[in-house]
Amino acid sequence: MTRYKSLFIDLDDTLWDTYHNNKECLEELYAAHHFDRYYASFEAFFDIYWPHNNLLWEQYRNNEIDRMTLIVERFRYMLRPMGIEDKDAVLAINNDFLQRTTRKTRLVPGAIELLEYLRPSYRLYILSNGFREVQFKKLSNSGLAPYFEKMILSEDACIQKPHKGIFDFALKNTNSRRSETLMIGDSWEADIVGAHNSRIDQLWLNPEGLPAKGFTPTYTVRSLEEIKSIL
Repeated sequence: MTRYKSLFIDLDDTLWDTYHNNKECLEELYAAHHFDRYYASFEAFFDIYWPHNNLLWEQYRNNEIDRMTLIVERFRYMLRPMGIEDKDAVLAINNDFLQRTTRKTRLVPGAIELLEYLRPSYRLYILSNGFREVQFKKLSNSGLAPYFEKMILSEDACIQKPHKGIFDFALKNTNSRRSETLMIGDSWEADIVGAHNSRIDQLWLNPEGLPAKGFTPTYTVRSLEEIKSIL
């Protein structure tokens, strides 16, 4: 019988299909705001936006920038060539994007089936760096909310994954023991390294079969379906 009682589960790209949902929203945004007046195609726009956005999220995780800088600069960078730099104008487009994301419901394959399997045996919690006003709506609209006892966000802990503080905060706020908790996530840096450094066992969702760096996670799977054979 498994020794785990609490499962901390990442939301974005672990359960909620962030890549495809956000890409769909960005394509809607591209058309609605006529970004084609500068970019040759949506793909040209996306090929610049996505790595830039990922870099900003990495800086946010590392406490190098704050939330507002992330929100403003991911779109200001894309809008500047069109002559749009005003903060209010940039925020209006960002807010449009965020509202669209909350209505997207595409999940990582096997998400609901896994949660149905886990719910009778474990206490389930979301542990996410995402923004409060977005994450709760995404969780609710996609049908994931009923499976979780609580959502722990970096905004509540005032520190982001992978820092030990958010894992300590999550343990305390869920009355979980470190030795009886497992972190499940797709991000090597945020979820797996963070949990490892916090002395919490890790389960890495690694569909691309990327190499581990520096240590071997407690478990590694290529799909959510495989988790059923572990837990």
